[in-house]
Amino acid sequence: MKNDLLLKALSGKPVERPPVWMMRQAGRYLPQYMKLREKYGFFERCQTPELACEITLQPVDIIGVDAAILFSDILVVPQAMGLEVQLIESKGPFLPNPVKTASDLHRVCIPDVHEKLQYVFDAIQLIKKELNSRVPLIGFAGAPWTLLCYMVQGKGSKTFDEAKAFCYTQPRVAHQLLQMITDTTIAYLEAQVEAGADVIQVFDSWGGLLSPADFETISLQYIRQIVTALKDKVPVIVFAKGAWHSLDAMAETGAQALGIDWCITPQMARSLAGDKVTLQGNFDPAKLLSPIPVIKKEVEAMLAAFGGERYIANLGHGILPNIPVDHARAFVDTVKGWSNGRAQ
Repeated sequence: MKNDLLLKALSGKPVERPPVWMMRQAGRYLPQYMKLREKYGFFERCQTPELACEITLQPVDIIGVDAAILFSDILVVPQAMGLEVQLIESKGPFLPNPVKTASDLHRVCIPDVHEKLQYVFDAIQLIKKELNSRVPLIGFAGAPWTLLCYMVQGKGSKTFDEAKAFCYTQPRVAHQLLQMITDTTIAYLEAQVEAGADVIQVFDSWGGLLSPADFETISLQYIRQIVTALKDKVPVIVFAKGAWHSLDAMAETGAQALGIDWCITPQMARSLAGDKVTLQGNFDPAKLLSPIPVIKKEVEAMLAAFGGERYIANLGHGILPNIPVDHARAFVDTVKGWSNGRAQ
């Protein structure tokens, strides 16, 4: 690997500077991506290996990040499990026939991932070939709780109250579904690794909607199964947005890194997570709308707060579609100019 900063940071080895990449870095803020979006539907982009490869490589070539992340979507897993998933531009995901009762589980299956999701593995093989060992490739999946939210609610939500009610009023059915998602996700991620993914990230976008006790019961116990299955094969990053209260428990799963959002200080995150795990984050994506000199100053403050060891510079959530490309590049370049705890 020509640039192995990410792999070093994940294993706790010394690095000359923190590695940097951005969640949702392959996507809507890039004009090159928008041209492809005009020609191809969302799932067409995901399911065509050549398009997924081209989109995955765009931020590596244009922004200069230290890692590529597979262009795909967390909802390919519910799709493979038998639910119809639509992605409506400017509105988000829509599942017209969500799971509501035990009888609905008959419509959901644990699929043969090679039969249903081979296009993902083909894309990974193509991306690895085109990357030619320039930077590592991150594969990913959604956490079971986050996938259940969409599979039950049927669409995006700020509260996912229907999904929570499903877990509280039909716990047996909910845990059966969570286990089915977990088993599918493990097989899916293992196949991503076999295809060439160097690192895996598990996204629990809605983990922060749960209390600490519910997070353990409804989310973390299933994430733990995924990490256990994969951690001896590749480094695993767990990102549970808003679930900072459980960083200590997440650190004990065996994950090599924990992603954090901008609502917790680096000092508090480190005190909760301990010093045996790498932290990733936590720049507020909206701050990339600031003037470039302000971005540089804020990024330098973030880097100083985290320090240079066991740290991956990233955003605290996905990059917004209205971020100017030169602002995204300024974020990356500022991290690249950081060495031995100071800006160059």
